[in-house]
Amino acid sequence: MMKNYATMIAAAFLGGAMTLGGYKLFIDKHDAKQEALDLLSRPALVQTNHTTPERTVAGETNFVEAANKTVNSVVHVKNTVKSQGGVTSIFDLFYGNGGGEQTQVGTGSGVIITPDGYIVTNNHVIANATTLEVTLNNNKTYTAKLIGTDASSDIALLKIEADEKLPFLTFADSDNTQVGEWVLAVGNPFNLNSTVTAGIISAKARNISERGSDKIESFIQTDAVVNMGNSGGALVNLNGDLIGINTAISSTTGVYMGYSFAVPSNIAKKVVEDLIEYGNVQRGVMGVRGQGLDSEVAKKLNVKETEGFYVDSVDDDSGAGAVGLKKGDIIKQIDNVKIHKYSDLSGHIASKRPGDMLKVTYVREGKERTANITLKKNTTYVIQSLGLEVKNLSDTDHKRFKTKNGVKVTAAGQFYEYNNINIVGKVLLSVNGKTIKDVDELKNIMSTLSSRNRNSLEILNEKGEKERFFF
Repeated sequence: MMKNYATMIAAAFLGGAMTLGGYKLFIDKHDAKQEALDLLSRPALVQTNHTTPERTVAGETNFVEAANKTVNSVVHVKNTVKSQGGVTSIFDLFYGNGGGEQTQVGTGSGVIITPDGYIVTNNHVIANATTLEVTLNNNKTYTAKLIGTDASSDIALLKIEADEKLPFLTFADSDNTQVGEWVLAVGNPFNLNSTVTAGIISAKARNISERGSDKIESFIQTDAVVNMGNSGGALVNLNGDLIGINTAISSTTGVYMGYSFAVPSNIAKKVVEDLIEYGNVQRGVMGVRGQGLDSEVAKKLNVKETEGFYVDSVDDDSGAGAVGLKKGDIIKQIDNVKIHKYSDLSGHIASKRPGDMLKVTYVREGKERTANITLKKNTTYVIQSLGLEVKNLSDTDHKRFKTKNGVKVTAAGQFYEYNNINIVGKVLLSVNGKTIKDVDELKNIMSTLSSRNRNSLEILNEKGEKERFFF
């Protein structure tokens, strides 16, 4: 009787498997792109570890489980750039040098985030690539397709077509990480594959660029050893969940000197989802301009608060303007994130989209207030490398310039003034012959440009005349 019972159970399982298989083959037409989005969103964001980690020996933290989980999901990325060499002197012409094809090879790391082969890495790892090659921890090599990039956050998304389901890492909620928490950095420094280093989170919401940069910087700072080749690799907690993408080091020598920086997982996850779903990054803005507070700034502005974001101006047609924020308000908290400095604010907003609502706590005349602010789509872009600020064309602009494409130049750096180039108020139509529809498309075009090549801008004035500039 026991034998008959076992046979019945086996038959039931077999029948269920056949039914499921038939469904997958003939009925389920699930889109691969949607499946990736569903997978990224399904566990939402897992919590990071705040409990005392397991100990293998008294006083010894156990990194083994997290390391084993991570190394197979971190890949080696090879970036091959081919370009035409230039003629630098008369001797190049005489000896036949220059003008030929030159090849440069760069390497970095990437993290598999779905079983069907989506890989997140840094934009600077794959910049200007002619071909991209990904090698897994089992030494299998694949040609990778570039899905999209976001230069502002230094995140890029690749895709490989593997003949098997791949090991992948789950995004954790980087807002819940804590200073002092143990982390592992996994990558390929100096082409040493599958290298694991350990450290703690040293700081959060760290900004390492000069003021005025168009980069989104709210880095997780760690003392885990990171070197060249680690870029694009994983920063994980002791559960082996992804809390950041290793991106930069603080160094005067080019090698590790004590601190490394990672793009928080909340920002990376949002960028990846946007690239899969929309093909570009959907960035929302509150519509406030200002600066982070410290003692020096507070004294200059004659305010008592030394932490928070001081609002210097508010855009009329913005979410902040709609709820009545005004000059002099000090933003202290957004949702559950305390705002100590500007990078706290910019980092949290970078993980949101247009249409998302934020609960903003601010101080006005010594009294704390709250407001629900809806983010609007960002229509302004600062092209740092060109010294230009542009924005999407309004309906009036489209009629005035008689064009469906382009972005309007709203500000220009001193270089243009010194060289008597009047460009403000005109329309930027194309870069290197690539037509610009809006700010988002321009960002994608700019992320692919190389400083080694000659690039061109096509400008349209109100008379309908086109001008070209080279840089």
